[in-house]
Amino acid sequence: MWLTEWLAEAMDLRPEMRVLDLGCGRGASSVFLSREFGVQVWATDLWFSADERLQRLRDAGVGDSVFPIHADARALPFAAGFFDAIVSIDSYFYYGTDDLYLNYLARFVKPEGQIGIAGAGLAQEIDGPVPEHLQEWWEPSLACLHSAEWWQRHWERSTIARVELADAMTDGWKHWLEWQHTVAPDNSVEIDALTADSGRYLGYVRAIARRRPDVSLDDPISSIPVAYTKQSLYRV
Repeated sequence: MWLTEWLAEAMDLRPEMRVLDLGCGRGASSVFLSREFGVQVWATDLWFSADERLQRLRDAGVGDSVFPIHADARALPFAAGFFDAIVSIDSYFYYGTDDLYLNYLARFVKPEGQIGIAGAGLAQEIDGPVPEHLQEWWEPSLACLHSAEWWQRHWERSTIARVELADAMTDGWKHWLEWQHTVAPDNSVEIDALTADSGRYLGYVRAIARRRPDVSLDDPISSIPVAYTKQSLYRV
């Protein structure tokens, strides 16, 4: 919730906007956005059931303004330009490091619409071996974690979006550590890594960009049309 608040406070969200909450999990971020900003939210996630999410949304009193969708981030069932804004909380780094992904995602937001992400990241890039104090906790999949500066370069070089903000949360590692103590107090490996690191590498980052209206986006390739002509496979 506080990651959502941290991201949303820097975005231009207004009542009745259509917002894609990508990788929303069980939907807490979607509830927050609907209640605080009066926006309509398409709460989209692959890992958690849309049926369960719907019950949670109804219990939270936002069943008429938040719509649960079960979908893969790489196969979204929306029309081009449907959303006024896109947000992603602690999810985007799982798929957004792909050089081509922003081109795919940006087509779903209107020109000049915002795309905002917030989640786990790095205070500085790890360019060499993983620091010794992180090695017990680190695993290959954590290579998706990057700094705010990395995200800014990654997005800007696509020429698709104009980055408005890319920064790190002050003392973000302390919030990460507090969250671990709350949800997984027995996870001593991660808790010890965060404690030993004390913000040298680990923390939270956010980035916000607008889709540039002067750039044409490539349509995703879903099939290649071919014309079949019957002929012999071998020369006689």
